[in-house]
Amino acid sequence: MSPEVIGVIGILLLLTLILLRVSVGLSLFLVGFLGVSWLSDWSVGLSQLGSSAFGSANNYGLSVIPLFILMGMFMSNTGLGKDLFVAVDKWIGHFRGGLAIATVGAASIFSAISGSSNATTATLSKICIPEMNEYQYKKTFSTAAVAAGGTLGVLIPPSVLLIIYGALTSEPIGPLLIGGLVPGILMTLLFMLMINIQVRLNPEIAPTKQVVSTTKEKFTSLRGIWPFLLIFAISIGGIYFGVFTPSEAGGIGAIGAFVLTVLTKRLKFRGLLSSLDETLRLTVMLFLILIGAALFGKFLALSQIPMYLTTLVGGLDVSPYVILALILVVYFILGMFLEGIAIMTLTLPIVYPIITQLGFDGLWFGIIMIMLINIGVLTPPLGLSVYIISGVVKDVPIEKIFRGVIPAICTMAVLTIILIIFPEIVTFLPSMIK
Repeated sequence: MSPEVIGVIGILLLLTLILLRVSVGLSLFLVGFLGVSWLSDWSVGLSQLGSSAFGSANNYGLSVIPLFILMGMFMSNTGLGKDLFVAVDKWIGHFRGGLAIATVGAASIFSAISGSSNATTATLSKICIPEMNEYQYKKTFSTAAVAAGGTLGVLIPPSVLLIIYGALTSEPIGPLLIGGLVPGILMTLLFMLMINIQVRLNPEIAPTKQVVSTTKEKFTSLRGIWPFLLIFAISIGGIYFGVFTPSEAGGIGAIGAFVLTVLTKRLKFRGLLSSLDETLRLTVMLFLILIGAALFGKFLALSQIPMYLTTLVGGLDVSPYVILALILVVYFILGMFLEGIAIMTLTLPIVYPIITQLGFDGLWFGIIMIMLINIGVLTPPLGLSVYIISGVVKDVPIEKIFRGVIPAICTMAVLTIILIIFPEIVTFLPSMIK
């Protein structure tokens, strides 16, 4: 068999293993090792096992992963989510659909701390939905607001998925994180506008909250959250202004979060142990995936599939945007069945060279890819965010939650189109990094 045919068989095998719920990292390891060994020699495959592991784990730039995760875990185990929701509710909760808007606002801020869509969704499900139930919000509407807000977790920096994208494509992580900031803010504002329009069209889904907080209550509500927002501003602002590297920013954020949580007596000993344990587990899982992806990438390079497809696409007499549209349709379909990291590790070794060959900016495409992954976490049959909410809100049928998130999916699709038409929305801030 030709190397290309073996490469296709390897890709299909990897996809099958992932669909069978085999660990993504283990699947990449297995297929990569077998592929390299088949196309070269078993001794080469064994040698690549060691070199891939050392080469990936020895990358200083990837030290940002455990540091930002640790920062998010410290803050997540302090009850900050509740304080965020209360603070945003004090400011905008009295508007039409205000509690749902406050949910999205709290999600945007919590996303800047956790860097995880799953963590944001799970936290806000427990905090915001009971509050909206108390004010007799329609349950499909309240769950949809939480699902929409949860998607901001992998768009607003520090995003774990953007860091993984940078590791897989060699795009600089600092500019990638900064590149997600403006689209994340725009997505937040569009979700708020979407909620307001829905409530105006159907006022029964969200009764107006009659109590308006005083100015003193509004500013008092910020007392518990401003130190954590300061940590975010210092770490991400430091990257933007060139004061320190992403790894240094992660270190400053983690240490700052620990000191603040201790000084404010928010972090108990059990929370400290939980933060360290979750950071260790998540970091090991991500590094296993990255090491497996490096080995799988070497297999694909030996199969010559990326080179073949890049040459083939470069010779097509069609607009690059036609090819981009086809790639995005594939990502939309994959998002229905696979979670984000699996999609990235499976496709980027092939898709990224094609995208750059077509003349598109690799950093910009990272944000576009995240947008498609976000749509995937809301679409059946996988719909991971919807299943997380369903696990918390057991009295709402899952099909009703899926039906409720349709406006959010449409809103994300609109923003994706806007970012394709105006790529400067993504690239102008990273281009100004000192």
